[in-house]
Amino acid sequence: MALRSLDNTLPLTPERPKKAIKVTNSIAKHNPKPKQPVDPNVNDENIAPLDPVAPAVDSVDYVSSEDLKPLSDPDVKFQGLNEGLESKDWLKICDSLNDVRRMALFHSTLLLPILEKVLLILVKAMKNPRSALCKTSIMAASDLFKSYGDKLLESTTCDAVDHMMLQLLLKASQDKKFVCEEAERTLKTMVAFIAPIPLLHKLKGYVSHGNMRVRAKAAVSISHCVSKMDVGEMRDYGVVLLVQMAAELLKDRLPEAREAARGVVAVIHKVVMEEEGSEEEEEKEKEKEKWQNFCQENLSAIDALVMVKLVASQ
Repeated sequence: MALRSLDNTLPLTPERPKKAIKVTNSIAKHNPKPKQPVDPNVNDENIAPLDPVAPAVDSVDYVSSEDLKPLSDPDVKFQGLNEGLESKDWLKICDSLNDVRRMALFHSTLLLPILEKVLLILVKAMKNPRSALCKTSIMAASDLFKSYGDKLLESTTCDAVDHMMLQLLLKASQDKKFVCEEAERTLKTMVAFIAPIPLLHKLKGYVSHGNMRVRAKAAVSISHCVSKMDVGEMRDYGVVLLVQMAAELLKDRLPEAREAARGVVAVIHKVVMEEEGSEEEEEKEKEKEKWQNFCQENLSAIDALVMVKLVASQ
């Protein structure tokens, strides 16, 4: 039998090579190489920046007047006081202001020759944006009111007190609560330690101030001032001036100012009724008529009507 030629047969398919098996090192996966320490001086965009070390925070201790102690060496402290108050380091200024507080409370005669300069430094510190310095200066102002009282209204220091009063009203009007509350306490101290008549003359100018918050805080101080006056002092100042001031504040935009004005009106109404001898009259209609006549004589028609309605509602 003849054999078929192999030339006409299909070529045999060659065997496919087997795929090489990839071997992974599981040990390497579970035990990665330790990270090399990052050199902070190398600028690598693929490395997250390291957190900088937080700087030390400077703090100030707010010591109440009751906790202050007399200075052991007041004369030595006084010699270096000027340098400390004019320092560029705000912490040193705070320390010097606390020395001022101690001198005012326990060694008050030392500050008398430089009292005006101290007041102006307080005004400057109150304007400082650093809240700690601002609050410390406000606390110092409170101690000056306690120690010197009416002496602050003398001609040599009067202008400086005007500037300080404005700053206190502004700080009592701001949003920083711990500064605002300290300024409000200092304003109450001012009313408590300064005679009401000269103080009212100064506060009267703020009834028409452009800043409505300042007007409101001034109205509160006026109300506190009037509430501590006796009948003789109110007559000496002028009952008509007081009722006109109250009428202006009753029209203010802020409720705080209007509420303070209502307190002033209540005191004035009592004084007017006593002046008219209403204590002997039992008929309330006559009292109402006398109050109405008083308001109409000294106020505009609209303001008088407001006053009459206000008293009638109480």
